[in-house]
Amino acid sequence: MPLVKPKDNEEKKDFLARCMGDDVMVEEYEDNDQRYAICNQIWRDKDKDSIDIKPKKRKSYLEARSYPFEITEVRKADDEPTKIVGYAAVFNKLSDDLGGFKEKINPGFFSDVLGNDVRALFNHDDNMVLGRTKNDTLKLEEDSKGLKVEIIPPDTSYARDLINLVGRGDVDQMSFQWITAKDEWDTTNLNKVVRTLIKAKSLWDVSPVTFPAYPQTKVDVRSAKQVYIDYLEELLEENSDEPENETNNKGWQEKISLMKKRLLLLEKDV
Repeated sequence: MPLVKPKDNEEKKDFLARCMGDDVMVEEYEDNDQRYAICNQIWRDKDKDSIDIKPKKRKSYLEARSYPFEITEVRKADDEPTKIVGYAAVFNKLSDDLGGFKEKINPGFFSDVLGNDVRALFNHDDNMVLGRTKNDTLKLEEDSKGLKVEIIPPDTSYARDLINLVGRGDVDQMSFQWITAKDEWDTTNLNKVVRTLIKAKSLWDVSPVTFPAYPQTKVDVRSAKQVYIDYLEELLEENSDEPENETNNKGWQEKISLMKKRLLLLEKDV
């Protein structure tokens, strides 16, 4: 059902009052706060059709993921240092829900960044360095499974503690932080949105982690939900024009309306 629209020369307060009392809006959005947010968004969007909106430049920001990627072993051979071996990322494996969408990584995602000067950290903590590619104490390799990691930890108290924790199985997951160069979003079904990571722009670190979660102490890391919000905002701007075909127009406008609803709900939770 179509949403209420502002009338020509209508004042904002008059439109908001009409929108809040509209039967369709009341039926669609029973919660008053949610309906008020939607009405405000409709008012802000009222002039968009008459403006030449250009797509925003794709943002570059730091992201982090901690899927259940197992640390495969702690290896110590004769006359060789102890090594932590595992996978920081696995290809073609669909993640759990990340805040309205799921995600998978294409093979080759890391191919352009394996030459980066990458650190291995514990829990993404800059003060707990475990290895570095520049010093050959961290080795990274893409194979058919994913991003394979081999770490030679230093002889420090936190590294010794980590080796013990990994050996006991208390720490058995890995994470990585990166900036995306290319991704693809499948929004055919907005209830089953899938983001595919195609190419990385840079790889910052790989990290054994205690919990598979975002490093909340790092204010510069973009949350997955915020990534989805940015994408929806960009998609709405790029597709503000209506299709010429009347049959397609109805379906397209319903999808645009649904995206706006989803965006407002996500923004409310951030």
